[in-house]
Amino acid sequence: MIAEQEHATARRRQNGTIIELVDVHKRFGALRVLHGINLKIERGKTHVIIGASGTGKSVLLKHIIGLLKPDEGAVFFQGQRVDRLPDRALTPIRRQFGFLFQLSALFDSMTVGQNVGFPLTQQTRKSRREIDAIVGSKLGMVGLDGLQDKMPAELSGGQKKRVALARAIALDPAVILYDEPTTGLDPIRADVINELILKLQRELGVTGIVVTHDMPSVYKVADRVIMLYEGRVHFEGTCDEIRSSGDEQVRRFIEGRAAAADLSGPTEKE
Repeated sequence: MIAEQEHATARRRQNGTIIELVDVHKRFGALRVLHGINLKIERGKTHVIIGASGTGKSVLLKHIIGLLKPDEGAVFFQGQRVDRLPDRALTPIRRQFGFLFQLSALFDSMTVGQNVGFPLTQQTRKSRREIDAIVGSKLGMVGLDGLQDKMPAELSGGQKKRVALARAIALDPAVILYDEPTTGLDPIRADVINELILKLQRELGVTGIVVTHDMPSVYKVADRVIMLYEGRVHFEGTCDEIRSSGDEQVRRFIEGRAAAADLSGPTEKE
């Protein structure tokens, strides 16, 4: 079955599928987190993953970039099966991913310029002049060129997110993973991040995978919306389709409505 899927996935690579998960299962001890995930990520599109805490969104991202391996199933990147590769072979694949962390994860002891240039100094042999030019270009894309000598402590929350985004695109990745990109931001600053997600898709042609609970962001940036529930893909479709869905689990999530069971016991697993 998996061998046949590998051949089929290689063919689909030519038709726009950049990442594919096939019947992916993952347990941590007795806790089953992913239960038969089947998902295709189309090249150049922004896919938004939603779902309650504990439904496996972060675990799914870790499978995509090879930080976790499935107990069953397979993960493909650009037609190549990657879940069986050793870490050494995964290194060049991971370079094709940029990651915007929820809390930005800037190095406090480095300047803005050093933070953005860090992937270039670690993973390329470019000269200091070349790196400085790239850093200026990437900061310019997020509207922050000129802040190279600032320290992270001198930045607002929104600026930190934008610096982290400039760092995420420093190596010109094919895919950007956004983990709760608007968390902690006011609505205007959150919309700046949404606009940048759209800008990078438009100008760089990157594929985006966004994990968020922020439904206004979902509706603004998503080409496809994927909702996880109980370790499975419960819904997949366009923004118009999720808005008009009559599914009770979908409606509860997008409307922010608690069920009676949510009020009678411990909260869901984080």
